[in-house]
Amino acid sequence: MRILIAPDSFKGTYTAAEAAAHIAAGVRAAGACAVELPVADGGEGTYEILRDALGAELVEADTVGPWHDPLRASYALAADGRTAVIGLAAASGITLPCSGERSPLTADTYGTGLLMADAARRGATRIVVAAGGSATTDGGTGAVAAIEAHGGLRGAQVTVLSDVATAFEDAAAVFGPQKGAGPEQVEQLTERLHRQAEGYPRDPRGIACTGAAGGFSGGMWARYGAALVSGAGFVLDAVGFDRHVAGADAVIVGEGRLDSQTGQGKIISAILDRSPGKPVYAVVGSVSPDLGGFAANFAGILVASDREALKEAGGQVAGAVGQAVAGSVRR
Repeated sequence: MRILIAPDSFKGTYTAAEAAAHIAAGVRAAGACAVELPVADGGEGTYEILRDALGAELVEADTVGPWHDPLRASYALAADGRTAVIGLAAASGITLPCSGERSPLTADTYGTGLLMADAARRGATRIVVAAGGSATTDGGTGAVAAIEAHGGLRGAQVTVLSDVATAFEDAAAVFGPQKGAGPEQVEQLTERLHRQAEGYPRDPRGIACTGAAGGFSGGMWARYGAALVSGAGFVLDAVGFDRHVAGADAVIVGEGRLDSQTGQGKIISAILDRSPGKPVYAVVGSVSPDLGGFAANFAGILVASDREALKEAGGQVAGAVGQAVAGSVRR
């Protein structure tokens, strides 16, 4: 009996890999085979998962944070040197240090642009940026300025991964408060996004997914023709999900909170779509009361918020799957 364990991160508690390992320990203790396959949907943890899937080399480069504090950041470069994977949070993340005021009005993506230019200079022909965790709402103008000032993209194609469909002009209203912007600042940022949109070679307003990372994705689309891609599908392809699920008797998914938004293009929704005929169990930190009919997609939902509870949940799923398999054999 083989169980595929494919959780997202439990934000602020466990990385996807840690959650998978704890659940797998319970599955194995119950006598089943556990296949650990941590995943992400373009947000937190995406960079690390793609880096490992590529078997990539870590490259360190001098850059700056969202408020231009100097820092040393890393990105991943595939063994053939052609694909670079950059986590936007590495140089433009909301948790990075700031020596002055952490203003949402001044935070920009210049540091991410420096990493992109460095990857292009090293010969990368494809630059993949995971857009989660930004401190910025600069419409990508900081990154564009850095790229243009440091040699350009040299023909490299850009792909931006995200887990949101927000349009460019709505980025401040949707995400600004999470980045410390009050109502007046949200209005200022929105007005600035409209001005920035007018200055790009093509207008990103009204285009789905252009609002990711405070409009960074829209800036890349408008200036460099970047592909805006669902992080969930991209990651599942990169880790070989379809091959793994084909040989599994059941799938365990997981995240910090299961709610109504889970079914809106998030990684769990993508896994459900790509696991036809397989029982899918959810092991999550909590369940929102608004989950509604989406709960019917799962063979079971177990709440687990610490290491022992995750292990116990893995054992419970293994037991349930074992009974189902045995019953099928008897029939």
